[in-house]
Amino acid sequence: MTQPTTLHAAFAGHVSAALDALEHTGALPAGLNRAAVTVEPPRDLSHGDLATNAAMVLAKPAGTNPRVLAEAIAGELRKVPGVTLVEIAGPGFLNLRLDPALWVEEIRAIAALGDDYGRSALGAGQVVNVEYVSANPTGPMHMGHCRGAVVGDALGSLLEFAGHKVIREYYVNDAGGQVDVLARSVHLRYREALGEDIGAIPEGLYPGDYLVPVGQALATEFGDRYAAAPEGEWLALFRSRAVAAMLDMIRADLARLGIHHDLFSSEAELQAAGKPDQAEKWLRDHDLVYDGQLEAPKGKTPEDWEPVELPLFRSTRFGDDQDRPIKKSDGSWTYFGADLAYHFQKAEQADALVDIWGADHAGTVKRIKAAVAALTGAEGRPVPFEVKLVQMVQLLKGGQPFKMSKRSGNFVTLADVVDMVGKDVVRFTMLTRKPEAQMDFDFDKVVEASKDNPVFYVQYAHARIRSTLRKAAAEGLAPSAEGLELLGEEELALVKVAAQFPRLVEAAAAAREPHRIAFYLYDLAGAFHGYWNLGNDKPEKRFIVAQDPALTGARLYLASQIGQLVRNGLALLGVEAVEEM
Repeated sequence: MTQPTTLHAAFAGHVSAALDALEHTGALPAGLNRAAVTVEPPRDLSHGDLATNAAMVLAKPAGTNPRVLAEAIAGELRKVPGVTLVEIAGPGFLNLRLDPALWVEEIRAIAALGDDYGRSALGAGQVVNVEYVSANPTGPMHMGHCRGAVVGDALGSLLEFAGHKVIREYYVNDAGGQVDVLARSVHLRYREALGEDIGAIPEGLYPGDYLVPVGQALATEFGDRYAAAPEGEWLALFRSRAVAAMLDMIRADLARLGIHHDLFSSEAELQAAGKPDQAEKWLRDHDLVYDGQLEAPKGKTPEDWEPVELPLFRSTRFGDDQDRPIKKSDGSWTYFGADLAYHFQKAEQADALVDIWGADHAGTVKRIKAAVAALTGAEGRPVPFEVKLVQMVQLLKGGQPFKMSKRSGNFVTLADVVDMVGKDVVRFTMLTRKPEAQMDFDFDKVVEASKDNPVFYVQYAHARIRSTLRKAAAEGLAPSAEGLELLGEEELALVKVAAQFPRLVEAAAAAREPHRIAFYLYDLAGAFHGYWNLGNDKPEKRFIVAQDPALTGARLYLASQIGQLVRNGLALLGVEAVEEM
């Protein structure tokens, strides 16, 4: 069975066919780049149902006047069945009005495609590696990790829905000094489990109670074997056991948020396998690493500065403001050197890379993008690489800064927040603003039953639809596609919002911006609630009109498909659609 084509996709095809026809007649030069041509609703919906900028973006490369080209395109589009009017606006935009029957067919398309409505082949199976969270394995997840975790996970779902293959990856920073500090902190808890009074946790160690069970497990396994042993005998063992325990805790915390990674990559294993050495050799072979001296830090006097020769990556060739060391003076890898090798490894397995980082890492974006450009471009296979920066979240309650009891010792855990308001509220809220914008998470507002709370507003739309369908069923009424031609202008306005979903999925996937789905769902919910409210003053506008079963069946069918769209969108965000509220 051939699947129906969504309306926006069909008209993108009609515009492309119109341009093909003009090329065939010589009215348009062949081979013009059409990547910037769009077909979308006009900004002012009073101008029509769809608009295209084709004449505007192609006129200059075609060497013609935009309005002249618009007239030619309009002539072709007027031949398309279902187009009732084509108007030229401004310098060359084309506005189209469509026969209502096309919108009715879109309702049928939503019903036919169901969970797959909006699914796209845009990605063409390309592999995208999305790395997110990647917190140091030194404790439980906290709210500083939450937003990036949700953004990365939702982006993975969005890219898969848009036709990509996705690798969800977590990079475990287990090779730095922080994991030695973790091992020493666990050794302290190990001694405590053996009955020693350890007193106050010394400054510089991790104070959280979450390390108590780890120390107890080690005491059970090893007894007092390492209680008084020199650090050299137990550090590596305690480090590996502590990191493993922390990763188990991290996985459990993320699972509470509905987040699961395909791959956990270890920095320590990366270094043990010699990947940074391989990357350095490759870069030297391509004249992208040389031995040189860094400039003296600003503000230092010559007496304070001792120049050291280090291997430097030529990041200035790729837009950075200075070349960057990949090793320290003691021969160990800099964080950048190890990170460079890690991205080299990822690029071998993927067609594109996306990293979700906290905004505090903004200063390193330029250099790592330079590294990826160097490592992949020199071989003629440049791998697109993007870094999405995510701002921190401020916790509030009733508009005031909020602090909670913390098992971590010094931060609010993700698990505590999920326990307070639920997974779905946390996930949806994290996507109600662009990730680069500051966010306030007010515990009172995110559970508020009002239009000002996007989570509630969208969930309530779905619950209302399900409630209406249950009520109708109790009265012996059911959704029916038989009378869809009875739907009027107000109902079809709702369909026009629904029909934007496939186009929006592709745009959001291309921009790597899953928050656009949350914004769309709020608009869709607003359109649904707006129509619902018509029935408060006009009983004939209600979904259930007992004296008109044909119209009732059509409206219930429409409501059912709007519910399907809400479920499809929420699924991309990892949020469940509730049945009742």
